Amino acid sequence: MAAKNLDIRQIIRKYGIVIVLVLLIILLSIVQPAFLSSTNIFNVLTQSSIFGIMGLGMTFIIISKGIDLSVGSILAFSGVVMASFAQVPGATEKYFPNMPLLPVIVPIAVALAIGAGCGFVNGFFVAKTNIHPFIATLGMQTIARGFALIYANGRPVSNLSPSLTALGGKVFNVIPVPVIIYGVLIALGTILLNKTRFGKNTFAIGGNQVAAEVSGINVPKYIMLIYTLGGLLAGIAAIVFAGRVGSVHPGAAEGYELTAIASTTIGGTSQTGGIGTIWGAFVGALVLAVMRNGFTLLGVNAYWQKVAEGAIIIGAVVVDMRKNAKRD
Repeated sequence: MAAKNLDIRQIIRKYGIVIVLVLLIILLSIVQPAFLSSTNIFNVLTQSSIFGIMGLGMTFIIISKGIDLSVGSILAFSGVVMASFAQVPGATEKYFPNMPLLPVIVPIAVALAIGAGCGFVNGFFVAKTNIHPFIATLGMQTIARGFALIYANGRPVSNLSPSLTALGGKVFNVIPVPVIIYGVLIALGTILLNKTRFGKNTFAIGGNQVAAEVSGINVPKYIMLIYTLGGLLAGIAAIVFAGRVGSVHPGAAEGYELTAIASTTIGGTSQTGGIGTIWGAFVGALVLAVMRNGFTLLGVNAYWQKVAEGAIIIGAVVVDMRKNAKRD
């Protein structure tokens, strides 16, 4: 009997967030049958894709015992600059009036470069100056948002190339492109975290940085790479965002960094470092997206969404702390 109780506890500990997601889906499908329509399911996946992509990078960062508060601002900064290179000829308030329509790879490369560059700066200060990641990335959050507002003069950048906005469309008029991009990144992130030296060293740094250094890992190098990856994924999120919305506002994605942190934490990535999975981050993002979608379908006041998200985050951290206490 005791063994069975132990097995149940282990199942709940390992798959608790999946159980929560399943129960949430069952409940919403009962009270609102429209929830299970294929259109709505793809809508939920699409809604989770942007902050979910950032959550993948956040998973690596938190596993390494770091934090990144700047990814939302990096999305906005890389997004507005990218959008300025993707405007069609004759667009109103065109940033470069004489520039022809560029191949879509050019603005995409701009977004990736800015995202990775901002992430590298975060990693450099964390690794080389021993500034706490909270402070370093909080500074980048303000700087990147300021640059976005300065560059765009506080206005949205619109009239984007059809090749870019196609990234917000659907394949065969059924499967959203953002969902496909998100799925590919989940697969690549899983391989990178679990099957490569980079992933193993990320776990080692988060588990015990001193021991990682003693074992021969170049900790500063890997910390810079981890934060660069986080910034790169924020740049990819900016590309998906621009494709979905068709324009980028310098105030876009405000608070997305907290949602990315929340999805990662809810998915079981430990704030104490050394523990986490890409799959968990995906499920955590899905829980938040399902909850938001359910609130919308049920006509619940949007402000209660914030209350619910906060409660879930606190609950996830409490569970994480209890797990660590038992392990110690």
